[in-house]
Amino acid sequence: MKFHRHLGMYGVCVKDQKLLVIHKNGGPYTGRYDLPGGSIEPNETILNTVAREFLEETGIQVRIVSQIGTRDFVLPWTREGFDHTHCHHIAVLYDTKYVSGDVRHSPNIDDSLGAEWLSVSQINENNASPLVGAAKEWLLSGTWSLETKTYLEWTTKRL
Repeated sequence: MKFHRHLGMYGVCVKDQKLLVIHKNGGPYTGRYDLPGGSIEPNETILNTVAREFLEETGIQVRIVSQIGTRDFVLPWTREGFDHTHCHHIAVLYDTKYVSGDVRHSPNIDDSLGAEWLSVSQINENNASPLVGAAKEWLLSGTWSLETKTYLEWTTKRL
């Protein structure tokens, strides 16, 4: 295995018993629901990253409440021009609270085709990224796994 390693900061935001998700349009989670978040930019703090990514990807302003935890996922993924065989995604998740904004005005930028509030019951392994799955598990059980989740097979999809 040769990894493409990605470290990202993400937020879990629930409003009216629905989870805020984006429609992923790039990377290994293309065509799946994903959590708002991403990479830290130069001279940016972790919390600023989470707030910026929420606003950019969803049009929503959030308040960061606490850190949920860190998870990592390994899955088969290749892309043209690179020689990796797998993605090793390291994700730090934060509990956030809705402040303002409307997902109807969420922009289509970079690797997101907009956002929506989604019932947790609609989330499954076939339509969501591992991050969304971990968030669902945390929301339903209040527990957080420390284990690396490895997928032997993985496909990008169309929403």
